[in-house]
Amino acid sequence: MRDATPQTVYLKDYTPPEYLIDSVELDFDLDAQHTQVNSRLTMRRNPESAAAGVSLVLTGEELELISIQLDGNPLTESDFTINLETMTIQQVPQQRAFVISIENRINPKANTALEGLYLSSSMLCTQCEAQGFRKITWFLDRPDVMTRFKTTLSADKTQYPVLLSNGNKIGHGDLANNRHWVSWEDPFAKPCYLFALVAGQLECVSDSFTTMSGREIALEIFVEQHNVDKCAHAMQSLKNAMRWDEDSYGLEYDLDLYMIVAVDHFNMGAMENKGLNVFNTKFVLARPDTATDSDYEHIEGVIGHEYFHNWSGNRVTCRDWFQLSLKEGFTVFRDQQFTGDRTSQAVKRIQDVNALRTRQFAEDASPLAHPIRPEAYIEINNFYTLTVYEKGAEVVRMLQTLLGAEGFRKGCDLYFQRHDGQAVTCEDFVNAMEAANGVELSQFRRWYSQAGTPVLTVSQHYDADAQQLHLTIQQSCPPTPHQPDKAPLHIPVKLGLLAADGSPATFVINGQQQTDITLNLTEAEQSFVFDELAEKPVLSLLRGFSAPVNLNMPRSLEELAFLFKHDSDTFNRWEAGQQLVVQVIFGLIEDLHNHLPLHLNALVVEAFHSLLNAEADDLSYQALLLTLPDESYLAGQMTVIDVDAIHHAREFVKTTLAHALEDDFNRVYLIHHRDESGKFDADAIGRRRLKNACLSYLSQLESSDSYTLILAQFEQAHNMTDQMAALSVIVNSQHPAKASCLDKFYQQWQQEALVIDKWFALQASSYMPNTFATVQALMQHPAFDMKTPNRVRALIGAFSQANPVHFHAKDGEGYRFLADQVLALNTLNPQIASRMVTSLAQWRRYDKGRQKLMKQQLQRIVMTEQLSKDVYEIASKSLA
Repeated sequence: MRDATPQTVYLKDYTPPEYLIDSVELDFDLDAQHTQVNSRLTMRRNPESAAAGVSLVLTGEELELISIQLDGNPLTESDFTINLETMTIQQVPQQRAFVISIENRINPKANTALEGLYLSSSMLCTQCEAQGFRKITWFLDRPDVMTRFKTTLSADKTQYPVLLSNGNKIGHGDLANNRHWVSWEDPFAKPCYLFALVAGQLECVSDSFTTMSGREIALEIFVEQHNVDKCAHAMQSLKNAMRWDEDSYGLEYDLDLYMIVAVDHFNMGAMENKGLNVFNTKFVLARPDTATDSDYEHIEGVIGHEYFHNWSGNRVTCRDWFQLSLKEGFTVFRDQQFTGDRTSQAVKRIQDVNALRTRQFAEDASPLAHPIRPEAYIEINNFYTLTVYEKGAEVVRMLQTLLGAEGFRKGCDLYFQRHDGQAVTCEDFVNAMEAANGVELSQFRRWYSQAGTPVLTVSQHYDADAQQLHLTIQQSCPPTPHQPDKAPLHIPVKLGLLAADGSPATFVINGQQQTDITLNLTEAEQSFVFDELAEKPVLSLLRGFSAPVNLNMPRSLEELAFLFKHDSDTFNRWEAGQQLVVQVIFGLIEDLHNHLPLHLNALVVEAFHSLLNAEADDLSYQALLLTLPDESYLAGQMTVIDVDAIHHAREFVKTTLAHALEDDFNRVYLIHHRDESGKFDADAIGRRRLKNACLSYLSQLESSDSYTLILAQFEQAHNMTDQMAALSVIVNSQHPAKASCLDKFYQQWQQEALVIDKWFALQASSYMPNTFATVQALMQHPAFDMKTPNRVRALIGAFSQANPVHFHAKDGEGYRFLADQVLALNTLNPQIASRMVTSLAQWRRYDKGRQKLMKQQLQRIVMTEQLSKDVYEIASKSLA
């Protein structure tokens, strides 16, 4: 077991820093194993601190101290003390500024946790969010200490010809022994989590951008030489994001240089360090033959996200890490808007809600549930969660819904105006919205402090004589850890009514004639009356998914089929189709439990037949309408999850549709099957998505004709979208060429790490027999590396998070396998290890046999000696 239980940090205990660092000069003598860091901190007492102590406490981990001085005078061992995480200097001046100078040494090569300064292949790079800077040198490593940084890097010119840091380059030169130096200065004060350093053998792809005020910004993307030809899309995405932020928020970039560096080893997607973004290669590199359409969209979205952080995260940052959603929820909302504007608002909204309901709602229903502004944590890295990011974005979206687009923009303008250059709180963000619009949002603030997914229970009654629809909505929220009782939230509910012919129904409410409305739900139960309705309408509720809630509303299959055909709200039309299939699947599951023969309701066949024969303006949207609910989403709707029945029933629906509509699927496939490699306009992407959706259904036939069609697409594809689509259905079928196709794909792409990640993930997520044996074999594959986060996510992550039918096998081997890998990763990379543990967190949702087996592995993890804080927190909370 652990030597000591890690301490919990509480929001209620926040106090301002006792000292401030006005400026820091950093000198790095870079080396893969022996980097020396000299820091010169100009400090002073914080006038806002009420603490009476005179000691200065700096944070630092895994640092070798060489020397320390106060105002140029060396300190002796009696002047300071060092423990595992802090350095305490007994006495420092209280009435004037002073300078602390520290020399220390670090070993980047040994840093497999990828926090602080570490080695990625032959490149040195940093990751300082949330608390990585303390692994570089002793500092006040907290986001409310804003400091101006000047950084000088010196290194061997052959090994590290490119030396980068934040801000503007202010000097460079040569040194003896084939060494050189470069100095950088950031004119903006920033917290140390935004510090960045990169050194390596890199090529630069350059461009420029002219801002709305006419300033010319140099844009530079740094990659390894063999990746230079995969940067064009990332560069264009950056320029698109810069222009969009000016047009949509009036925000202009503030430095003369914007740099992006792509690295192979990275725990996250990317990092918004001021002026020097460090990216996982997955979200920079793209070429039509190596990246799918989804990869292209994700790259643009993540490039946008990190760029938008320049204001919503950098210019205005977090006071403390409990406020993480202040920057992340807001910026996710901004990147969602951006991607929707650049692609399809309908498709983007559905994709975001689908991910939210499948994964974040599951987090809300688990022992790991927490508000978007948590009250406590043991390891802050564990709160980079779907709740903080995706649910945080939904809370921001609700503010826009309540205030309107114009009112929301006014609130954003005031927020940036008030707090530029400050470290602030979620409360400050809501305050700005209130002040700019003259509204009161005290009840809405509960979204920040209350965990769980609310449930809206809806009942309706139509009074034909009075021509009125009476609508009653009750809101409730299940208990979550430390929050058994929930207060009512302020929930915006957008709705419309449909007439019998499918057209919008006009109604009168509060004396006004309307065709749609946003209701303000603020009480545990509220009723609404809609007048002047000559016939009973069909209710289209929660349009655009106007709030992150579960909707409990009885619907007949006929009513859902009607909405699937007629609803003008793109989200609710898709949702009607999803719920139609959900109801049918759960009916089939009941038949399975009762050992009854399975039959597919004709309404589903007819609905899909109509869809396949309809003209569509947005083919990507049409492809989404044809997609069945995900098995993980279906699991979330069950009190006791039956993974085998879910899989069986869903596959039955898909296979039955494939046989019933084979001609339609073939026809639509052939209409849209063409070689448009290199084309990424909406029409080309839509054609690929629609034809590959049809291919997925046709693969269910397991016929010689379908095998021939799929193999032809695999062998003739000139773009990764079509090749991956074909290979994915081959891997999930009995296709006789499966082994040869997998081998051919590997031989073709073995030098492209990101493509081989896809190869691993496809096999790990296959629902065909013997997948677990395949995963075990792939763990020994020469291309698998536990020290590479992308590869770990592709194999271990895909198996445990995207393959429920095999991960949850009754013998518990999947659980034991995951626990083995978590414990192996615990000493290598605690962040990645803790994220893997979450697959066991919902153990209470399964049958008693699986519960016992999952719990055993969680207990095994918790009882392991030298367990990291990251893993301990997730495993212990899962068991609590």
